Amino acid sequence: MKLAVFDFDSTLMEGETLEFIAKEYNLEPLIKKITTEAMEGKIDFFESLIKRVSLLKGAKEEKIKDICENLPYTKGAKETIYELKKMGYKVVCFSGGYETATIPAQKVLGYDAQFSNIFHFKNGELTGMLGGEMMFSDSKGKMLKRLQAIMDISKEDTIAIGDGANDLSMFQYAGKRIAFCAKPILKENADIIIDIKNLTEILNHM
Repeated sequence: MKLAVFDFDSTLMEGETLEFIAKEYNLEPLIKKITTEAMEGKIDFFESLIKRVSLLKGAKEEKIKDICENLPYTKGAKETIYELKKMGYKVVCFSGGYETATIPAQKVLGYDAQFSNIFHFKNGELTGMLGGEMMFSDSKGKMLKRLQAIMDISKEDTIAIGDGANDLSMFQYAGKRIAFCAKPILKENADIIIDIKNLTEILNHM
């Protein structure tokens, strides 16, 4: 058995989930600025996550769900996951984003499991708070290490694909480290760099 771990926002999906939501509330420029700084490693990921979600306090739950169920997926995402599974890989999504987006995407793209964060809703509105499994800059690395232990999969049989600074922690546990249309900080730590916005390019390196 082998393991392939994908980031979600700006990897499996075209863009950042929170920015699509923010656009509906005229907050996209502010949230995009914070997201960019976090993905470039300029500010702490946890602090940026809390700050961005708090700005959307009061956003309607139904509106958020509707947006998250209609996100644009990256070209080649479904085909690449299908081919990797044919090669014997278990394919998992690790997202610093939200299960409101990653669960619907799983049904479309076909990955085996997802680990992400969870919006806190109350009375049909976002409270501005969240929880989950991917809250910190090292969360992806810790979760990958756990999965490898549970599934008895080696570093050599693991590939990790991402685009931002919060994907760095999983790179140290992956035999193939793929920076996909990524920020400079991730490219510096990758052994495969793909700058074409088509995930099937990954298959050329398998």
